[in-house]
Amino acid sequence: MNEQALQDYLLTHFPKEGDACEWKEFKNLTHAVSGRKGDDIASYVSAIANMEGGHLVVGVEDGTLKIVGIQNLADYTPENLRQRLLGRCTNLDSEGFRVEPFLTDDTRKTVWVLHIPKHKPRLPVYAHDKAWQRLDDSLVEMRSERLDAILGESVDVVDWSAQVVPAAMPADLDLGALVLARQKFKERHPTAAFFDQIDSWSTEVFLDRAKLTANGQLTRAALLLLGGPSAVHLLSPHPAQITWKLETEERSYEHFGPPFLLTTTQVLQRIRNIKQRLFPANQLLATEVLKYDTRVILEALHNCLAHQDYTRQSRVLVTEKVDRLIFENAGGFFEGHAEDYFTGERTPSRYRNPWLAQAMVQLGMIDTMGYGIHAMTLAQRQRYFPLPDYGRSSANSVVLEIFGHTLDENYSLLLLEKQDLDIATVILLDRVQKRLPIPDSVAAYLRRQGLIEGRKPNFYLSASVAESTNEQATYTRNKGLEKEQLKQFVLSHLRQFQPISRKKLADLLIPMLPDGLTDQQKIDRVRNLLAEMRARDGTVCSEGKGPTAVWRLRSRVG
Repeated sequence: MNEQALQDYLLTHFPKEGDACEWKEFKNLTHAVSGRKGDDIASYVSAIANMEGGHLVVGVEDGTLKIVGIQNLADYTPENLRQRLLGRCTNLDSEGFRVEPFLTDDTRKTVWVLHIPKHKPRLPVYAHDKAWQRLDDSLVEMRSERLDAILGESVDVVDWSAQVVPAAMPADLDLGALVLARQKFKERHPTAAFFDQIDSWSTEVFLDRAKLTANGQLTRAALLLLGGPSAVHLLSPHPAQITWKLETEERSYEHFGPPFLLTTTQVLQRIRNIKQRLFPANQLLATEVLKYDTRVILEALHNCLAHQDYTRQSRVLVTEKVDRLIFENAGGFFEGHAEDYFTGERTPSRYRNPWLAQAMVQLGMIDTMGYGIHAMTLAQRQRYFPLPDYGRSSANSVVLEIFGHTLDENYSLLLLEKQDLDIATVILLDRVQKRLPIPDSVAAYLRRQGLIEGRKPNFYLSASVAESTNEQATYTRNKGLEKEQLKQFVLSHLRQFQPISRKKLADLLIPMLPDGLTDQQKIDRVRNLLAEMRARDGTVCSEGKGPTAVWRLRSRVG
């Protein structure tokens, strides 16, 4: 690929420096691989491995990701660099550690990307006989609290969900859940050789084939997914519970227990999922969509169950606010970072509860390829809403926020008008609308594309795309038909595109008015609305008369 294509590739896949990614020039590798302690490639490999693993991009300008190229390879190749670093970095895991080389076709610049796996449990990775870590923007010798965290990791991981419950019997399972489980299992295996035999299997055979029993005994996974209410005590002291909590002007809550194969749908039904009106670009008729995508809710909820650390004796929480849903489960994100799965390119290599996860796969509740988060991301993108947000997560819990509204109107407008934006760019735009920091190189890339404006750190999404079309109102027309909503539409539209003629405003407002009105009644209603906003509300003013009058905001209107 040429230099510009490589630049775009790097910006897409490695857009942010942090614990999981470093950009370094290292134009001369003679003393860069194992040279100055704390400032060479070996030290950076140690630091990245001692967190969650990640990437080191070599041959780019630190801070901008501008390609400068490795100009002196010394005697290094991608193959022997890997071998030498494995020899110089004590405890570095060879599985997953690789060097990916790039050479630009036009400028002949060399860039290497080192893909670095996470340290093994209780084994810090050392370089120069020291363990390193990234602290803010610096590389430092590992602090005692980080070392203690690594040394305190569990080596022999026990799958809590795979443990059998000797006292549990098939009679402890919910009959309705069993019927649905068999149906979902059939849907999962339509081409299997045993498909025609599934209905004739005994309960014991079915449970074994669905990965719900071990050695003929019911597992904790089976009780979570299919257990009847009376079986909950068999999981004690671990609370098998989902709590739905409503935090709006109205306050309410409800607890849900096994069988989770059935009760997750009950949680879904408690959520107030009202319809909203959207006006996609180049369409005259409004499209009604639910505030939340049903698949997103179930995907988020099922992920909580699959990844919950049940040994922490905590329940799964679903909090419903006016503008968003918040899903919380105990235990930190188990494999990498949530954002790693947004593009659908990463596949997890392990699960916290493997037995439960494979049973949920057999029943069609989740997949184990990392596509669930990607599917939620695409669903939000297709609805022009903010992407899933894991920003409030910690080492002890995963917190996912699903937005049911627009945060930044220009974000929705850009997605409406530029349907061909790739998901990596949408992820970057989502960071801008959430006022999250972006590297200078990423900002430069988005500015070149005409997608952002402003100066660091106050970037904002550009509305210029709307000015180049006749569809300026598409972004603000997701309002209802009430008078106050129409007024807000007019004010919002004028903030972006004033001055505007009354005829233009009428053309935009008339499609939003009730279909039962005649054409003349719609024209009269628009005229009366604007007159009221000018005379009584004092929010707008006009110059001229009739359809050619030009309308603006009054200066005191923000």
